[in-house]
Amino acid sequence: MPPLARAMSERPGRGNAAVLVGLDFGADGYGESLEELRLLVESSGLSPRALIQGRRQRPDPALYAGSGKVEEIAAAVREHSAVVVVFNHELSPAQQRNLEQKLECAVLDRTGLILGIFARRARSHEGKLQVELAQLEYASTRLVRGWTHLERQRGGRGFLGGMGETQIEVDRRLIGNRVKVLKDKLQQFKRRRDVQRRARVRGEVLSVSLVGYTNAGKSTLFNLLTRAQVSTSSRLFATLDPTVRLLRLESRRPALLSDTVGFIRKLPTH
Repeated sequence: MPPLARAMSERPGRGNAAVLVGLDFGADGYGESLEELRLLVESSGLSPRALIQGRRQRPDPALYAGSGKVEEIAAAVREHSAVVVVFNHELSPAQQRNLEQKLECAVLDRTGLILGIFARRARSHEGKLQVELAQLEYASTRLVRGWTHLERQRGGRGFLGGMGETQIEVDRRLIGNRVKVLKDKLQQFKRRRDVQRRARVRGEVLSVSLVGYTNAGKSTLFNLLTRAQVSTSSRLFATLDPTVRLLRLESRRPALLSDTVGFIRKLPTH
């Protein structure tokens, strides 16, 4: 189960309250990044109840935030009966595991949060495959964090017995097989798009894309220009699958207008 879905499903009696954590390392755009985190959390269906801030020169290797700040976060979790703590940073698997043990609740980093939103918003077949691939590659380094059976080993009996294959190795192999299948399917989509692109070039069809930050009004402008009915919302990443419509220019030259996925700070490249 994806981290976001697990956070929403665990301890249902505690609601969907979330504690947000943002640490200032001196980089530009700190305040804007925190506002984006709040909007991301709300877009995911969680309810932000508290924001814990702090200043550090560098992340703590074990807990990212340091032991004193983690105690402050734990107090906020208890006060608000939070179901999840969301960090505005990318955590290592070890940091995420250590934090969950200390805080006794689910912990998400910014990447896991965004992938969870993508998983809920993807509508096209290709989009769903892309999101599943990204989630599997993200989860492959975090298998030890979420399962209780990973230390068990499979081996034969008698002289065939031995250490066998650990369950975590089995799970990683299964993930690796699925990743290969997804990459093969996505390569088929890419070849199909290449054929369509060459046909547009031969036909001298102009391609225009609306680009900008998420929730900036691209889909609204797209609907006005093409009379389409693309879903519009004040949520981040309301449009996840690119939409293409024919646009008639004053010169009567045909053009294809694309509504694209919006930008956001620290968007995970994978």
